[in-house]
Amino acid sequence: MGDAPIIIAKSEPTLIDPQAEGFYADALRELARLGLPFLLAGTYALSAYTGITRQTKDLDIFCKAGDYPRILAHFKSLGYAISIEDERWLGKVHRGRHFFDVIFASSNGSMPVGDEWFESAGWIEVFGTVVSIVGPTELVYSKCFIQLRHRYDGADVAHTILKAHDAIDWRKLLGYMEVHWEVLLTHLINFRWIYPSDRDCIPGWLMDELLGRLQAQRELPPPDMKVCRGRMFSRVDYAIDVKDWGYADVGGEGDWRDG
Repeated sequence: MGDAPIIIAKSEPTLIDPQAEGFYADALRELARLGLPFLLAGTYALSAYTGITRQTKDLDIFCKAGDYPRILAHFKSLGYAISIEDERWLGKVHRGRHFFDVIFASSNGSMPVGDEWFESAGWIEVFGTVVSIVGPTELVYSKCFIQLRHRYDGADVAHTILKAHDAIDWRKLLGYMEVHWEVLLTHLINFRWIYPSDRDCIPGWLMDELLGRLQAQRELPPPDMKVCRGRMFSRVDYAIDVKDWGYADVGGEGDWRDG
């Protein structure tokens, strides 16, 4: 475990299907035995840092892209069913109706799991096994782009900032969000509005930096290429922008702005 802290969970999620506990316990023991680095994330991490208790149907296991096929192949060799929902970021391990996700990036490709994710990880005991848990910095980062019509993780971001702001590495988070700093600023503005009495949870230098970027950007002309970065939030919700309105997808060409 090295110098990583032991996280005393503020709470734990409840299982939608209590019969899944045996599957999860076996899976975590086998992951720990395998010896490849992985992080428990998702609802279990949110509960640990915030005390929020809600139901969950699975486990979110984060790993590096190079380890993802090794984890799936290992569980396949043990007789588990394997599916690859999207080779850009997500695979699944199944036993009957139960499953856990193996995630190595975000669905939009902006969030590859790297060695730096493990630097701020802690340890937590879940279902009898001590496992590495994603740090609050990466937990916020992993949720910033989940903004779909049927799922929005902005409340999880706000709650993590509220309850774990002292443990967030804000400079590291800014580095993760460097290209998409406006998304980070949006979450921080939302936090300030949601919790006016807790605005100081966000470092003043970070707000100054982001607002300074915004002011500098306002002095520039709009880009010539019409781009819809909303596709990074939801390919479905912003499909019309690319199909019918002439906007470029996150990659590729679009129409040029008139004028």
